[in-house]
Amino acid sequence: MEFSCCKNNQSKKELAQSAEFLKIIAEENRLKIICLLKHHDRCVCDIWQYLDLPQNLISHHLKILKDFELVSSKKQGTKVIYSLNSKKLKKYYLLLSHYINN
Repeated sequence: MEFSCCKNNQSKKELAQSAEFLKIIAEENRLKIICLLKHHDRCVCDIWQYLDLPQNLISHHLKILKDFELVSSKKQGTKVIYSLNSKKLKKYYLLLSHYINN
């Protein structure tokens, strides 16, 4: 049996990135945030209405998602608007497909 997904250093790096991605999105509230941002860019005050969490905890989750480059932000007046980084999500989707597709 051959495991081409783990053979070389590049494959090992991609495997580690995929595992880290899964850890990040495995947290239920972060996955909910990703789902909310899938259709519309939103500020924390908008996201807060959909989750049963304090606003500072939502900001914490957004920071983790932003640090991993899954979301981006831009200042709009006094608000910070968050949006999905579709390019980065697609990258991880493709990486994961190497491990789960035949």
